[in-house]
Amino acid sequence: MLKYLGDAGGEAGTVLLLHAFPLSAAMWEPQVSALQAAGYGVVAPHVYGFDGSPSRPGWSMEEYAQDLCALLDSLGCGKVTVVGLSMGGYQAFAFWRLLAERTASIVLCDTRANADGPEALVQRQEFRKVVEKNGPAEAAARMVPNFFAPRTYGSQPELVSRVSDMILRQPAADISEAMRAIAERPDSISLLPAITCPVLCINGESDIVTPVITASDMHASIPGSKLELLPDAGHLSNLDQPDLFNRLLLAHLKSL
Repeated sequence: MLKYLGDAGGEAGTVLLLHAFPLSAAMWEPQVSALQAAGYGVVAPHVYGFDGSPSRPGWSMEEYAQDLCALLDSLGCGKVTVVGLSMGGYQAFAFWRLLAERTASIVLCDTRANADGPEALVQRQEFRKVVEKNGPAEAAARMVPNFFAPRTYGSQPELVSRVSDMILRQPAADISEAMRAIAERPDSISLLPAITCPVLCINGESDIVTPVITASDMHASIPGSKLELLPDAGHLSNLDQPDLFNRLLLAHLKSL
């Protein structure tokens, strides 16, 4: 069974938080505390092999969605709002594809719906090889410089270090497996017009991994969706601007 942060009990409803690569659910700590304080149940799972979750070689986004369902069943959860950032967004699409009836709403953060093209696939395979050879420090060195708004690296060095440490404690083999699952994910572009639950798209204005245009295009394809752009926020917009992110998330939840 997947390990997770949070407590599923909450009178206001349950929120499923799906984390970015190659981080763990610890990236959601500012949101877990804010949601629980507002009366929501929170389930923030660690992906396979990360922070105590069991490894699962060869896993797919669909298999992860099935295990998320099993976890929610074990906790007595019914419908949930699914919040996915980056890789978590790919998992949110898989969850909706398999479990639309369990989805109260979706919050897509700093993510994309399209599958990888040939160039991206080559880059991901090269990433896997060097991480398997050099360990998680290679993943941290490549990923962390692209995670935050420029000002954050100078103004919040402790946050940058905390995120680096989160990556460094993950096994290289499981980082590689997560990257493989990302590379093999299905394209979700055609899924967007068919999403019928409420959707909020959040994106950092300074995100260089999934730029604003990516979020805008996704938002335009999802009927009735809402787009919020966070100033001075990069790819990890929930950490760059946690207070604003939390306000937007809570406002979305209260609107349901």
